Amino acid sequence: MDFMTIAETRQSCRKYDRSRKVEKEKLQKILDATRLAPSACNGQPYKITVCRGKAAEGVAKATMSAGMNRFAADTDVVLVISEMPYVKTAAVGSKLKKNDYRSMDIGIAVAYLTAAATAEGLGTCILGWFDDSKIREICGLEYPVRLVVTLGYPAADDKLRDKKRKSHEELFSYCE
Repeated sequence: MDFMTIAETRQSCRKYDRSRKVEKEKLQKILDATRLAPSACNGQPYKITVCRGKAAEGVAKATMSAGMNRFAADTDVVLVISEMPYVKTAAVGSKLKKNDYRSMDIGIAVAYLTAAATAEGLGTCILGWFDDSKIREICGLEYPVRLVVTLGYPAADDKLRDKKRKSHEELFSYCE
């Protein structure tokens, strides 16, 4: 699958096939691709906790308050992305340039992760609505959770939706 096909077909999966489990080999390929994502000073200031079974159920439940993310209960794998401390050079750069490199690095890693999952025929949904303290308790994490990503096979009736995006004119400008 070439990159444009991945970009055109990747979407937030909100309906998973409970009967299909993610193969360990596919999960490993996705994690290997994520590991290659660029980051400030190659610091990779995050940890990805792979949850399956009871842990995945608990984390999924911790994303479902106020009626949100009900589909998370049907996924096979839940990935918890927690923020870790900077490496020294990135910490200095972040302070001097007043830029939050960790958030950028986490975003890049999750972009790699979701693209790799799409290439493997899997669906993902990036969740920002969750109970940080509950997930940290379930996963034994010291540092804050920044994102949760559901991962699994999309249900057969989870059809590709039209992408609503800004026009080129709204999104891009050119300087020469």
